[in-house]
Amino acid sequence: MSRPMSRLIRHCTLAAGLLALGACGNTVDRLKGVGEEPKLSAIENPVSQPGYRPVQMPMPDIQPVQYSPNSLWQSGSRTFFKDQRARNIGDILTVKVRITDNAKLANSTQRNRSGSDDLSLEGAIGNSIVNALPGDTSADAIIGNESTSSSAGSGTINRSEAVTTDVAAVVTQLLPNGNLVIEGRQEVRVNFEMRQLIIAGVVRPEDIGADNTVDSSKIAEARFAYGGKGQISDLQQPRYGQQVMDILLPF
Repeated sequence: MSRPMSRLIRHCTLAAGLLALGACGNTVDRLKGVGEEPKLSAIENPVSQPGYRPVQMPMPDIQPVQYSPNSLWQSGSRTFFKDQRARNIGDILTVKVRITDNAKLANSTQRNRSGSDDLSLEGAIGNSIVNALPGDTSADAIIGNESTSSSAGSGTINRSEAVTTDVAAVVTQLLPNGNLVIEGRQEVRVNFEMRQLIIAGVVRPEDIGADNTVDSSKIAEARFAYGGKGQISDLQQPRYGQQVMDILLPF
């Protein structure tokens, strides 16, 4: 046996052994918990956990605070009291997603057409042509044409969708006219299934309520994506090979 082949066999054996040990350890842990309630995880420093990555978000430029002598007014404030609504890059606001979409469409089309043409020849030229044709040919029907066509089509759409949730979004850009570009992401994992909600769009500062919330119907260029991934989602999707065959096959 060649050296590369023996090395490959050793690596495969080692990987199989590690997998077996991991499965065995998981089985032992499950056996230890028979008849007991699931134990809660200990409170630990999240920064020290493996795989931790610091969050980087868009931040506004730092504006120096200036105080006027003998005045309670602070430069940069929009009102006498501080406004808690989002207005700068990096601020957070809550989007109330209220999507209720109902559509019912029914179309029916039917078309019929028929036509006929006859050509007759008379006179000296017509008689000479008739004499050259079979004996039962009449000069009143030298050429005849009849056509009939018909088509019918129908289509029906019945769709109903409803999404109701609240998502916190971050201001990612401040447009020259004062409008805010926002984007928010929410992920919820239950067992082996994860649901994702993504929202993005443009918001007017005037549409943000006093409680720092905005309704989804007031977001311009709104982009909503609600879906998931996991074992159930995988079972609901055709395999890649089947999708490729559906695209390539003409039948």
